[in-house]
Amino acid sequence: MENALICVVEDDPNIARILRTYLEREHLRVVCAADGEAALAQHHSLNPALMLLDINIPKKDGYAVLAEVRRRGDTPVIFTTAMAEDIDRLTGLRMGADDYVVKPFNPAEVVARVKAVLRRTAGGARAELLRQGPIEANLTAHVARVILDEPPTVLNLTLSEFRILVRFLGAPMKVLSRAEILDACLPESDALERTVDSHVSNLRRKLDAAGATGFVINVRGVGYRLVAA
Repeated sequence: MENALICVVEDDPNIARILRTYLEREHLRVVCAADGEAALAQHHSLNPALMLLDINIPKKDGYAVLAEVRRRGDTPVIFTTAMAEDIDRLTGLRMGADDYVVKPFNPAEVVARVKAVLRRTAGGARAELLRQGPIEANLTAHVARVILDEPPTVLNLTLSEFRILVRFLGAPMKVLSRAEILDACLPESDALERTVDSHVSNLRRKLDAAGATGFVINVRGVGYRLVAA
């Protein structure tokens, strides 16, 4: 984690300077971008370990930047924004942000959150902890959670439902056929493809009950997919 490169995307030079100072005190490297286009250019050329991303920035807003970053890969992103409404936070998490910090913030807290996300996503740890928006699956602990409030809501999933959720989280936006889900998640079973519909329906119901509504959708005539943005 030491010397990790952090991209600070912030159009207020004073806030950018403060964040740089606090991050560098923790031996993290910092590059700054004042607008969305510059942020995406730096992401492409420098491949930062994490991005601190304001939403209301020029040229491309934070939502557009996050959507493009998620199309490119899984770089951790923490929103830092004055948009404090619950719907704003929910939108950011649904789009795939790893955390959401509301201004005015304590810069020391931002650094603590950066370090926490870096620990969670460093090395092979990220493969053991899959997350899209507020939905998270810990493969080691075999626990799935919806993180919208504190404490997070733990999902009471069957083994089949957990495997299907992991499959969705590992391939966000990809349409998975029933046969593909059956082969990947129920290899020891002789169940028919229509059994997948029942498992997915139960999984969707549990996600909805935990507040993560609308993430698993049916693609008519093909199968299912997880909406990551």
